Amino acid sequence: MDSLKTLRVKIFADGAELSGIAELAQRPYIRGFTTNPTLMRKAGVTDYRAFARKVLQLVGGRPVSFEVFSDEFAEMERQANEIASWGENVYVKIPVTNTLGDFAGPLIRRLSSSRVQVNVTALTTVEQVAEVAGCLSPETKSCVSVFAGRVADTGRDPVPLMAEAVAALRSCPAAELIWASPRELLNLIQADTVGCHIITMTNELLAKLPLLGKDLVAFSLETVQMFRQDALKAGFTIPLPTAKEEATT
Repeated sequence: MDSLKTLRVKIFADGAELSGIAELAQRPYIRGFTTNPTLMRKAGVTDYRAFARKVLQLVGGRPVSFEVFSDEFAEMERQANEIASWGENVYVKIPVTNTLGDFAGPLIRRLSSSRVQVNVTALTTVEQVAEVAGCLSPETKSCVSVFAGRVADTGRDPVPLMAEAVAALRSCPAAELIWASPRELLNLIQADTVGCHIITMTNELLAKLPLLGKDLVAFSLETVQMFRQDALKAGFTIPLPTAKEEATT
């Protein structure tokens, strides 16, 4: 893990399994935590407040983001203020729009101006980043989560977009850009290179961190050894053809 020390980008763990969060909270290179309603549902969470309080006990004061789930801005605001009251290290995730596509800017502005630390989420364009930047208070910490992985899923290179997003947030000294939904370990290096402040990583990606900077020749050999071992474990054989089979070919 020594190669992590040269990176400026902060790694936040993304998930909702309490056992995984407890384990990751023991690792000093995990600088924060994020979750969302989809991950919470998959993890079987039914009591939002109880889950959040348990997470806050586990993370030791590191930043953690919990998301509102209403589609109405007035109710989003009520939920956001309640969630923010759970701890000074809490960031409230506000979707950039509701399900109708209405921009959440006025709500973001009110919350940020009232010292609620927001994490504006589900952005996919530089234009959205610029709009959100115009709503953030320069005196309140905030995050802006651009879903670079989903951009990549459409066949577009997210690196130029994220570099532009970094520039678009320079006018907000208290805001940090998050490279969200990464798809591979390479995204960690890309996020660091373009100047993202944070990257969120699932347990699956975090498990690949020991591969960072791995010797490629050694990796090649290990791959060959894996194929050989799995063939032996499966009991594969290719018997020699019989005389009858040879006669028909």
